[in-house]
Amino acid sequence: MKGRLFIVSTPIGNLEDITLRAKRVLGEVDLVAAEDTRRTGRLLAHLGLRKPMVSYHDFNKEKRAPELISRLLRGEDVALVSDAGTPGISDPAYYLVVRAVEEGIEVVPVPGPTAFVAALVVSGLPTDRFTFEGFLPHRASRRRKRLEELKGETRTMIFYESPHRISETLKDILEVLGDRRASLSRELTKKHEETRRGRIGELLESCRLRPPKGELVLVVEGAGKGD
Repeated sequence: MKGRLFIVSTPIGNLEDITLRAKRVLGEVDLVAAEDTRRTGRLLAHLGLRKPMVSYHDFNKEKRAPELISRLLRGEDVALVSDAGTPGISDPAYYLVVRAVEEGIEVVPVPGPTAFVAALVVSGLPTDRFTFEGFLPHRASRRRKRLEELKGETRTMIFYESPHRISETLKDILEVLGDRRASLSRELTKKHEETRRGRIGELLESCRLRPPKGELVLVVEGAGKGD
C-alpha cells in the first residue's frame, strides 16, 4: 500500500498559529521533508515532537524527489513543510507534488497560514478577485516588462519582495502602473508586524524615510476603467 504525501502548513512567525491537525499529522508521519531542517527542528521541538527529517529545497529537489517518491511507494507517510507558511507557494513543493500525482500517490493538504492571504485581508483593497504574482524578476528590465504585462490587470495584485529591492520595485510600479492604492506588510504575525497603506508614491517615500526590514508582502490595486 502506498504512503501519503501531506502538504503541511506551518506558522509564518507566530508559533501559536500551528493547527491542531498539523501537530497531529507531524506526529504521525514516518518522515518530515523540510526546506530548512534546522528551522523545522525548532518547530518540532516546540511541539514536543521528535521525527526523522530530510532536507528538500530548491537546490536538491531533483535528487531528493526520487528518494521521497521511493519511500512513499514503499508505504511510508511523508510530511512536506516549507520554511514558513504553505508549501507550494513560492517554494519547490510543486516539483514533488507533480511526481507524486504521476505515481498515483495520495496528496493531502493540511491548510494553515499563508503570508499573502494575511496581507491581502488587512490591505484595505478588494479581496473578492485577486492574483498572486510571487516575486517579480530581480533584473530591472525583466521586472518592468512583467509590470507592463500586468498594466491592464483589474484584479488586486499581490507580490513578495525583499527589503533591499522594495524601493526599486515601487519606483517601477509607479512609473508603469501609476500611483495606485497599495499596502506593504512586513513581519506578519511577528512582534514587529506592520502594514503601511497609501498610494505607491507615499509608500515609496515611507520606505525612503524608514527602510522596512523583514519579509515583505506588497498588495496593489488593480487597473480601473481609465487605466
